[in-house]
Amino acid sequence: MISAHRTPRAVQRWLHALPYNYETKGETLRSFRGVIRRRRAHCLEAALAAATILEQHGYPPLLLSFESIDHLDHVIFPFQSGARWGAVARSRDPGLHGRKPVFASPRQLALSYADTYVDLTGRVTGFAVADLRDLGRYDWRLSARGVWKIERWLIDYPHERIGISDRRYHELHRRYVRYKRRYPDRKPVYYANRRVWM
Repeated sequence: MISAHRTPRAVQRWLHALPYNYETKGETLRSFRGVIRRRRAHCLEAALAAATILEQHGYPPLLLSFESIDHLDHVIFPFQSGARWGAVARSRDPGLHGRKPVFASPRQLALSYADTYVDLTGRVTGFAVADLRDLGRYDWRLSARGVWKIERWLIDYPHERIGISDRRYHELHRRYVRYKRRYPDRKPVYYANRRVWM
């Protein structure tokens, strides 16, 4: 498994093929081992799986955490290719999946999610890049138990403020509401930055 997925693009394809973990039987926070066993993942589980796999191929095990006004936060795996940043990610929404490595900084990478984060209640307010190696001997990679310490660590982690203007937010929110009224069972993919989606 790990040897067959040597690049962020390969890991993104693998995660995209997995069913999304809607946690219908209760809240979960599984390590890579749990994702392999259950064959499904939500955003943080996917980011931890990506970190576990790609760490073995020389990528630092980082997480990029988003804060939102509705407290429905999102977590992705950021990576560098040369001097540019990209991401591997899984979400219920196609606009919150991975990004090609075309961004000059983690902040620019994070801002590429700001428009696509706007739905009925969501709006990005902050981001943080955290290094899982800071957790020392904590077994976030292969634990058979829930790795809830990661969630608490990210909630307490200092986030840097980012966002979009109120005017842009209200424009995007109105557009989203119109779209969902017309297509209640679809997810929007009308965003201008689709060319940088992984």
